[in-house]
Amino acid sequence: MRSDRSAPAVRKFFSRILPATAAAVTLVLAGTSGSVAASPTATTATTATTATTATTATTAAPMTGPQLAASWTGPLSTRGRYIVDANGNRFKLKAGNWAGAQGTWEGSGDVNDPANHQADQMSHNIPLGLDRAPMTQIMADFHELGLNSIRLPFANAMMRDTTVVPDSAVAANPQLKGKTPLQVYDAVVAALTADGFAVVLNNHTTTYRFCCGLDGNERWNSGQSAQQWQEDWLFLVNRYKANKRVVGADLRNEIRRDTWDDPNWGWGDDHDTYAAFELAGTRILGADPDMLVIMEGINWYGIPLDGLNYGRPMLTPVRELSNTLIASGKLVYAAHFYGYTGPNYTGAGNGPGHTNDWPYEDFPLDKLKQLVHDEALFVTQAGQHFTAPVWISEFGAGGRGSNDTKEKTWFGNFTDILVENDTDFAIWPLVGWTGANGAPQDNWALISYDAAGKRQSLSDPGDWRSADWNKLVNASGVSGPVAQVDHWNMLNLDFRDHNVSSRMLAQSDWSPGYRKGNCPDSQRLVGLGRSDKRGLCTDANQPAKGAGAWVAVHDERYVTHGDWASGYNKLQCPDNTFAVGYSVNGKSMAGLLCAPSAAPLPLNGRNVWFDHGDNRPATGGSVGSDWAPGYYKGQCTDNEYVAGVAFTWQRNNGGVPDALLCRPLS
Repeated sequence: MRSDRSAPAVRKFFSRILPATAAAVTLVLAGTSGSVAASPTATTATTATTATTATTATTAAPMTGPQLAASWTGPLSTRGRYIVDANGNRFKLKAGNWAGAQGTWEGSGDVNDPANHQADQMSHNIPLGLDRAPMTQIMADFHELGLNSIRLPFANAMMRDTTVVPDSAVAANPQLKGKTPLQVYDAVVAALTADGFAVVLNNHTTTYRFCCGLDGNERWNSGQSAQQWQEDWLFLVNRYKANKRVVGADLRNEIRRDTWDDPNWGWGDDHDTYAAFELAGTRILGADPDMLVIMEGINWYGIPLDGLNYGRPMLTPVRELSNTLIASGKLVYAAHFYGYTGPNYTGAGNGPGHTNDWPYEDFPLDKLKQLVHDEALFVTQAGQHFTAPVWISEFGAGGRGSNDTKEKTWFGNFTDILVENDTDFAIWPLVGWTGANGAPQDNWALISYDAAGKRQSLSDPGDWRSADWNKLVNASGVSGPVAQVDHWNMLNLDFRDHNVSSRMLAQSDWSPGYRKGNCPDSQRLVGLGRSDKRGLCTDANQPAKGAGAWVAVHDERYVTHGDWASGYNKLQCPDNTFAVGYSVNGKSMAGLLCAPSAAPLPLNGRNVWFDHGDNRPATGGSVGSDWAPGYYKGQCTDNEYVAGVAFTWQRNNGGVPDALLCRPLS
């Protein structure tokens, strides 16, 4: 959520954290790309890979509800960098944020006074505008903007709020009188999906306090336990499970620093965003395998004082530590961009939190392209361990009445980048109020309604954003059928088991006392890192699994057809099985998990040694990215399977993997 620049939550945030922490910590997020220089030089951006298996077409004119409903079939999934519907056709998220249910109170003063709410708009913790326009009118106005999907924020507090909303809050929708915020949310979800829209549920806040600063909503476990956060997600997922137009779970909005601590990506503690998102995603897909699981990166870490380490890494850590879910084709990454913030700039115009870094709107176009690529759009590169769609789930600018020329230029440039990369998007926000003076109270909203229900929309004359918006929403892009893709996914045993096999999650521990990594059931093990507990899985040329039992191997009893690594300890799968998991004792190999093949597998093979350097195929899966940074890696080709692993404790090797036995699949 963007901070209100007329009453900057960003400045309030840092005026509170800096005195408390300036002398305390300077945590650096592992995997960030470092600071951007204050005087950037122009560079050429790398654009996202475009699928060659789909066709391109110009987007049609805005649809009616029945037309939109007929144009796609839920649920949604992913194929490489694209989201597709149940028929395999590209479904580009052309979305907006219908805010309000996350709360609008700004954290001080009487909660019942509209002056203490964002833009003087008191939502009563339900989507804005229901007091001013009937839902049928709001839906029609969304269609007119060319939207096909809605990001619908909520607060965890909504799940336990038994307060009935005031009749005045739903004056234009009397059918909602007497309902709680959750029941109103239900009705909004039902109305949107009945009118053809895809709905993405977005966990925006813990409490109803308007975010995003030092507000108690900084992390998934701010003001609540991680367990409660997961249970709330399971509650909502099960609540809407039968509605296949409720397509996604956007796990948490804008993860950021609290007073004392930074979030991190992969450190294994209770601030580990990577682990929290993956554990929640696994549970969500266990409850509803049809949901998209949407993960933002880290929105802010560090204390913004010149000379300290701080920044807005967003998705940069994914380049070396990506997420793996129990179902391939369900992960979407997300990022937020606003012109007045920057890769190392909070958005504070002056005072606490202000540094000498550049906001995005100050960068020339070529450098802005590079930043957006490096912080987000690189994820769309095909055939890597991190490959997934990227959804820019928040961006925006002040429209009607704004004279901010820098922001206008930025908005035009940024929408050009979205068009150039055929990127999924959601603008912030959709709905606001028109004041008594006839001007929008929040001129970032695309649609405003006055107290009598009169509409003022971006599609009406006088809003400078309309040309850029129409360029974006009507841009040509990949459409129609998208071909199936192969997947490569990481396993990470740095701090915990990494079990993304539905089969093994339902069974007892196959390697007691050791940390285990199990590939998704549709994949097999294809690579290992040396000394870092990382592995690589794939479904490329995946053999069908047989009906027999999976075999846990902890010794050399299945080493047959000769000693393929003389002088080394070996773990080898039984004939006609292939490795789908592994376990470690510290850094040393402890076990292999082997699944039976439905058809006989070749038993000849080759050794892939990686004790003195990387040994990876020249071409094929995830060879353009590092899935075990800082360590040598061994990887079979996409036409091979891992049949065994060799290791030794001699020469101070410590039992780390030294070689793979790679056998052909055919």
